[in-house]
Amino acid sequence: MLHVYRQITGLRNFSPVVFAQKRENVAQFPFDDVIVIPKNPLRELRRFWAKKIRNAPLQISRSETARICAELRGVNAALMHIYFGHIGVLLLPLIELQPVPIVVSFHGADAMVDMDKPRHRAAMQRMLARITLALVRSHSLADRLVDLGCAREKIRIHRTGIPLEQLPFAQRTPAENGAWKFLQACRLISKKGLRVSLRAFAEFAKKFPAATFTIAGEGPMLDQLKMFTQELGIPEKVHFAGFVSQQQLRELFYASHFFLHPSELGRDGNQEGVPNSMLEAMATGLPPLATTHGGIPEAVENGVSGVLVDERDDEALARAMLELAGNSNAYRTMSSAAAQAVAEKFEMHAQIRALENFYNEALLS
Repeated sequence: MLHVYRQITGLRNFSPVVFAQKRENVAQFPFDDVIVIPKNPLRELRRFWAKKIRNAPLQISRSETARICAELRGVNAALMHIYFGHIGVLLLPLIELQPVPIVVSFHGADAMVDMDKPRHRAAMQRMLARITLALVRSHSLADRLVDLGCAREKIRIHRTGIPLEQLPFAQRTPAENGAWKFLQACRLISKKGLRVSLRAFAEFAKKFPAATFTIAGEGPMLDQLKMFTQELGIPEKVHFAGFVSQQQLRELFYASHFFLHPSELGRDGNQEGVPNSMLEAMATGLPPLATTHGGIPEAVENGVSGVLVDERDDEALARAMLELAGNSNAYRTMSSAAAQAVAEKFEMHAQIRALENFYNEALLS
């Protein structure tokens, strides 16, 4: 993931070595110190046994644990940082050996999904009991870990780092002739609230027929979302851009007037931390219209740096869109406030310095 790559390559007081199961996209993510530890050939069989027979999470084998321990010794590792809670559960046999202080980062769904299953929950609790520090992207995630049994004194807030130099602020101005351009960039899954976005946009387009909506991203909902635009009578106003590069996404940010992200709790308990795409959009001055969901209210102050409505409330979202489009002064002010909010709380270099401080704290614990 790009935000993980930014963290790793931004470290200055630590020399990171990445352990991975495979190496991909080397040209896009150049980094020399990578140790590839392939999956055990029997892992898929073990996954089937764990999930289908025992209804339990998969964990690495003894041989995989021994291999990772040997590699840690080989690089003289002083600390291990595991990205994502479910990977921490996968590596539980290693964590229980506690070869070095261990930090685990949680981002959202990795603290939520499958926690209604006793064996999954028990494994998560064992992992939380043994790690040194848990880093979370929002206070809502911190509360979730406490509910799971994590000691609050282990938890630290560590925000996503946004490279402001790559996303300079551009003051937004109201659309000419009502040609408002909306953007949503995300994986096409239910928790992103895409059907809510489309219903709200359809209502907005009744007053502003020149408005358009671009949805950037891939996912399993693509076909049903395209059908939904037909049902709403707006297929010609909605463009599904598919996967876009970082450069293409930045161009979409600067070409748009509003960023939509009405996240909602998934049926499986899947919840957002703070969406990276929303933060990047805000950094450029793009006002967000989102929901009081997960960590979003910790990034967006309602009525100041964006607009927040209740989950699944497309009528409230449409009203907010129309009200802001009808108030030029409020729109301009919100554009600059959105960028300022990201600069104050999510600037990348400040967050990397915070991460290094957490590493030092873990080493001294």
